[in-house]
Amino acid sequence: MKKILIIGASSGIGLNTVKLALAHGHYVKAFARRANRIDISHRNLEKITGNALNIHDISEAVKGVDAVIQCLGVPMNLKLITGPISLFSKSTKILLQSLQDQSISRLITITGFGAGDSRKSISFVQRIAFETIFGRAYRDKDIQEHLIKNSGLDWTIVRPGVLTNTGVQNPKVLVDSSDWRNGCISRATVATFLIQQVESNDLVGECPVLIS
Repeated sequence: MKKILIIGASSGIGLNTVKLALAHGHYVKAFARRANRIDISHRNLEKITGNALNIHDISEAVKGVDAVIQCLGVPMNLKLITGPISLFSKSTKILLQSLQDQSISRLITITGFGAGDSRKSISFVQRIAFETIFGRAYRDKDIQEHLIKNSGLDWTIVRPGVLTNTGVQNPKVLVDSSDWRNGCISRATVATFLIQQVESNDLVGECPVLIS
C-alpha cells in the first residue's frame, strides 16, 4: 500500500483515480477546492479541502506521501479562450518546492497531447482549432512541463488525447515522439494508467501520449 496525494480529486480524471487507487488498496489524500463534494466514504480516504495555489495548503497536503498525482484542469468556458491562464505553472512551482522541501520524489502529472514538444505532432488543420481554443492553457502547460523536467524529481508527464467518459480501454502508450498522434481516451483508462505509474518506475522521465 502506498500513500498517494491526488490534486484535483473532485472530478474527471482525478475522481476516477481516487476510486481506482482505493480499489488497489492504497491510502489516498484527495485534494480539491471542494473536496467535500467527493461522494466516497472509505477508511483509506482523507479528503483535503485546499487551494493548489496556496503554498501552506500544498505543503501540508504532501506530508508523508509516497507519490503525488497532479490532475488539475480549467473549465470549458470563455476564459479558456480569452485567458490569461497561469494555474498550471503557478501551482506546479508551489508543488515542486513543497516536494523538494520534504524529499518526496515521485510526481505524475497530467498535461495533454499538444503540450510541450508534442505540439509539433498536431496536424496543420487541427492546430488552428487547437490554438484558438486551447492555446492559452497549453502555453501555460508548456511552462509547467519545463518546470517539472528540470525539477530533479522522479517525474512522469502523461499527455492524454481527447477525453471521453467511456469505460476502461486498452490504451496505446506512445513514448517515442515519432509515434505521437491525437486520438480519444477515456478518463477511466487514464486513471488506470496513472495508478500503474505509482506502482512502477518504468516511465520515470518520460512523457507518453495516451490514446485508445
